[in-house]
Amino acid sequence: MARAFMKRIFWVMLIAAYAPSGFAADRIPVAVSILPQKYFVQQIGRDLVEVQVMVAPGASPHTYEPKPRQMADLARAKAYFAIGVAFERVWVRRIAAANPQMRVFHTDHGIEKVAMTAPHRHGRAHGHHGNGAQAHPDDDKPPQQAVAHEHALLDPHIWLSPALVKIQARTIMTALQEIDPGHRTVYAANYNRFAAALDELDAHLKAVFEGRQGLRFMVYHPSWGYFAAAYGLRQVPIEIEGKDPKPAHLQALIERARREKIRVIFVQPQFSTKSAEVVAREIGGQVVHADPLAENWAANLRAVAEKFKAATQ
Repeated sequence: MARAFMKRIFWVMLIAAYAPSGFAADRIPVAVSILPQKYFVQQIGRDLVEVQVMVAPGASPHTYEPKPRQMADLARAKAYFAIGVAFERVWVRRIAAANPQMRVFHTDHGIEKVAMTAPHRHGRAHGHHGNGAQAHPDDDKPPQQAVAHEHALLDPHIWLSPALVKIQARTIMTALQEIDPGHRTVYAANYNRFAAALDELDAHLKAVFEGRQGLRFMVYHPSWGYFAAAYGLRQVPIEIEGKDPKPAHLQALIERARREKIRVIFVQPQFSTKSAEVVAREIGGQVVHADPLAENWAANLRAVAEKFKAATQ
């Protein structure tokens, strides 16, 4: 197994030596896992950086495997920004092995994540970035998931809370300053502008959901837990940890949706919509797309907020 992997790394490095890179020659080449991270890095690096994204649009970071061309490009990258999504558990070590000179920065550092099946308290940074959002009771978990959640996977969707993105942005700024100290003040100024924009977005979203605290919205995959906790909402997931819901669980969700007058089921393009369509059909509702991986992150959060607001009228 190890020999096969090293052989693959050899060929990747050979390709990198003779193939043209996907990075611009006059910018610092860096790589990220998902599209929203590209947005964050570009807000701080601006035209000083060139960003390669590993997970292509429409692909799932739960099951993604990098392509040989991407691995070849990584041989020229100065930094890799990991965020804690599923594919990184296997691939970050391999990515680092492909380019020992590349620095790997974990942008989820300092953020306390919650379990996918646990009530979302809004991830807190250890020490000084606590946010004080309320914990939610276990009734927003699927019935079979309501206990023994301490061993569940941690929710990686920390890029869907502006307050948590602000923490990630500081990590990105510090990383860029380390690998390009000649532009320290530029990165600091860009970070300050981005931080102000994040505060403005956070205030806007709080205004959107003013008076709607405690209202529920139903999603197929529980991507929106940190977002919901930040603005006093409650997400009701159909599936968790990639496990298709059983018929009894689907029936319980249908009954709950009827009881609580939920009429919209939110889905994302990276997952099947079959179960969501079953629930929507049974309650006379509709399926609506809300993509947590859209590249234009700020505009996407504003648009999704309006969808959630309409769904919780």
